[in-house]
Amino acid sequence: MSEFDFLSRITLGQYFPTDSIIHRRDPRVKIAGFALLVLFITFSTSKIGMVVAILALIAGVVLSKVKLTFALKGLLPPLPWLLIIAVIQVFFITGPAGTPALLTLGKLNITMVGVWSGIMLLVRFTALILCISLASFTISTSEMIQGLGLLLKPLNKLGIHTTDLVMVVQVMLRFIPFLAQTAERIAKAQASRGGNWNNKTRNVITRIRQVVPLLVPLFVISLRRAENMALAMDARAYGYLPQRTSYHEFKLRWSDVLFFLICATISLAIFSV
Repeated sequence: MSEFDFLSRITLGQYFPTDSIIHRRDPRVKIAGFALLVLFITFSTSKIGMVVAILALIAGVVLSKVKLTFALKGLLPPLPWLLIIAVIQVFFITGPAGTPALLTLGKLNITMVGVWSGIMLLVRFTALILCISLASFTISTSEMIQGLGLLLKPLNKLGIHTTDLVMVVQVMLRFIPFLAQTAERIAKAQASRGGNWNNKTRNVITRIRQVVPLLVPLFVISLRRAENMALAMDARAYGYLPQRTSYHEFKLRWSDVLFFLICATISLAIFSV
C-alpha cells in the first residue's frame, strides 16, 4: 500500500513537537529568522554561500530532532520539475559572447556558465525547500498565527487588516496535509473499484493518465471544504472584532535574541561569502 502513502511524501506543512532548542524559541524570532534566510538564499549568487546555506540548514534539522531522511524526502516530489528547469538552463544559458563551448549539439552550445547555472538552480531550490520545511517542523500552526499577528500588528495603524492575511497563511499551510490525505482516500477508493494504481511504469504519458482522474474529485472536495470552512467562520462571527486577543503572551529572552543573531549571521554569510 506504499503507492497510496501520499502524506509521508509531503514534508511541507507538517509540525513535529520534539521540544528541541529551536522549538523553544519565540515564534516571532523563528518567523523573522527563517524569513531572513529565505530572502538571502533567494537573491544570493555566491556558490560558497549556497553550500553554507545547505550545511546550516542540515545542522538546523539535526538540532530540531527531526530525522534528516524525512526532511530530505521533501525534495523528491519537485525533483523531476527542477531537473527539467536545470536542463533548460544548461542548454539556453551560454554566457557572454566568446565563451568556449564544452559540447555542441546542433545549434545549442553547452558552456560552463550554463552548467553552473543549472547546478546553482538545483542547490538554491534545495536550500529553499529545506528552509521552509525546517520552519514548518519547528513552528506550530498556533505559533505561526500568533507570531505573524504580533509581527504585523504595527501595520494595523495604516489600515491594513493583518488578521485576514495571517488567516490566509494559516489556511494555506493547514490545507497541504489535508490535500495529501484526501488524495490518498480518493486513490484507495478508485483502486477498490478497479482503478490501475499498481502500475510501476515510468512512462510520463501513462503516469499523467493515472493522475488526471484523481484531480477532478480532489478539486471538487477542496472547493466543498473551503465553502464549509467559510460558513463555519461566518457562524462564529469571524471578523466581528477588528483585533483578536490571545491566551498566551510571548516574552523575548536572550536565547531568542541569540537565535535571531545566528540566523542573521548565516544570512550575511550566504549573501557575501
